[in-house]
Amino acid sequence: VFENLELALHTNKGVKSLMFFRLDSAQGDRLAEVLHTIHLAGSVGRQAGNLSHGQKQWLEIGMLLMQEPKLLLLDEPVAGTAELFLTLKGKHSLMVVEHDMGFIRTISDIVTVLCDGAVLAQGSLDQVQTDERVIEVYLGR
Repeated sequence: VFENLELALHTNKGVKSLMFFRLDSAQGDRLAEVLHTIHLAGSVGRQAGNLSHGQKQWLEIGMLLMQEPKLLLLDEPVAGTAELFLTLKGKHSLMVVEHDMGFIRTISDIVTVLCDGAVLAQGSLDQVQTDERVIEVYLGR
């Protein structure tokens, strides 16, 4: 787990830089912060391959966070990530592709419904769920 996050650090990835790389205190603090955020601080020494499916997804999100992104785009994240997403609100913009409306209700402020690559409706979950166009396209009549 530690090595995956360390490799994902936002640093120069040149061969020479990597050969002589030493984690400094600011990078160590950042790594510890991300480990805490993704709920894997207690698994720092574990083999990534031995993590549960959900923990692997948390690690993948942690690797993205190590890159200091402004936007996170996630496609149908595994159950159990809602709490993690809520901790990222305000720090990162999150774009989630998901069909589980319970999950979306937990994490979202604004929902955008797409149809054939174009915006069909946008607003609160309640607004888009009652939009006649959304009902027609996704539920049919």
